[in-house]
Amino acid sequence: MSNKGWAARLMLATMLTAFVPEMASAASVQAGAVEVVATVSLRESPSTNGDLVRYLKAGESVTLLQAVNDYWLQVRDASGKTGYVSSNEKYVKTLSAPAAPARTATIKSAVTFRTQPSTSGDKIRMLRAGETVIVTGEPNGYWFAVRDAGGIAGYVSSSDEYISLNGAAPAPTPVPTPTPTPTPTPTPTPTPTPTPTPAPTKAPAQTATILAAVNFRTQPSTSGDKIRFLKAGEIVVVTGQPNGYWYAVQDAAGVSGYVSASDAYISLNGATPTPMPTPTPTPAPTPTPTPTPTPTPTPTPTPTPTPTPTPPPSDSAKVEAVIAAGLRYLGTPYEYGSDRGNTDTFDCSDFVRQAFKDALGLVLPADSRKQAAYVKDNGKGVTTDWRQLKRGDIMFFMSYKGSKASLYEDKQPFGETVTHTGIYLGNGQVLQTYSVASGGVRIDSIEGKHWEYRFLFGGSAL
Repeated sequence: MSNKGWAARLMLATMLTAFVPEMASAASVQAGAVEVVATVSLRESPSTNGDLVRYLKAGESVTLLQAVNDYWLQVRDASGKTGYVSSNEKYVKTLSAPAAPARTATIKSAVTFRTQPSTSGDKIRMLRAGETVIVTGEPNGYWFAVRDAGGIAGYVSSSDEYISLNGAAPAPTPVPTPTPTPTPTPTPTPTPTPTPTPAPTKAPAQTATILAAVNFRTQPSTSGDKIRFLKAGEIVVVTGQPNGYWYAVQDAAGVSGYVSASDAYISLNGATPTPMPTPTPTPAPTPTPTPTPTPTPTPTPTPTPTPTPTPPPSDSAKVEAVIAAGLRYLGTPYEYGSDRGNTDTFDCSDFVRQAFKDALGLVLPADSRKQAAYVKDNGKGVTTDWRQLKRGDIMFFMSYKGSKASLYEDKQPFGETVTHTGIYLGNGQVLQTYSVASGGVRIDSIEGKHWEYRFLFGGSAL
């Protein structure tokens, strides 16, 4: 690590651990501040590629928010503008500050812990529901900088689906120094007769019921080879949970593999029942003599009836065919701009298009905006209220702004750019695919989630 990196880290550590009173000459500089030594750029992101906010001039004082990495500090200037500045001591001087109480947060559902505030940052591990972390900063509106119980620092999504802020972290309780006790002269103790340790009783395994058809894979990843589809109603034994997204299971035939842990596909039951004792075999019955066969009479030919033409399938049957076709692809990996010529991967519009093509031979446009135009021009029952949608309708969404409803209050359903699409299943659920991290094709609930706030309109393509 460079000398300037160590310097930045050391300065921040000093800020967070102890307050050193400044001399009178520094009294005019705010505690917890950074003094600009030479003209330096204030940028919108911690990179020389970040847009320039303005130049900070020598002698200015800005508030230090956090050290993002070895090279950049997040600061706020006197006008309230927040940005990033080089931590090089050639440009800035970090001053001591009292340690503000760190804020804790609780992980609400399994989420990726990364090395950078971006989905392109390397994955450190999965943070599990119930873990407590210390929030050390907020580099942007989508990520928190946090430290886990093991002291590892990284970044986690700030969406309230995954994390809930608590308050200040409790100050650590000092460990008292024990007073040494004089060592007494040991009295010889007779060696006890060892008691044999009973063999541990094996805890009963937990079973689960498959709720919807889902891929059974060789690895806890969508890149694992597919063993087969587990069908709705099958019972499996859960043997482990390698991470927040997958269960290790064993099917009725004893085959072991992995299945998505999403409650859209699997429901945990409880302990497996105690196996029934093997029944005592029943003696084979005495064979019955074979009777003499009766001659078979010659059948009288039946006239062939005139075939009745098969009526075309109803819209309801077509809808079920489309949904069944889509469900066959559950777990298929996501790829933005996927090849429309194969089914190895899908993006959102490719998946919707393939479901209609497989079921009905209906070839929809290749992207979400053109699919939206097709439904508006040719479809039935177009509505901006998702609760009025019918099973099998196509849903269209705008871009993600965040997980709060207030962020979407000014949306114009027919004026926003369509960026995502999915198939409505009814009962507030959508069949869709939207990211690599989410596991590919999956079923999601709409109500109270950003899906509800981002929804623009939907309708039938039939």
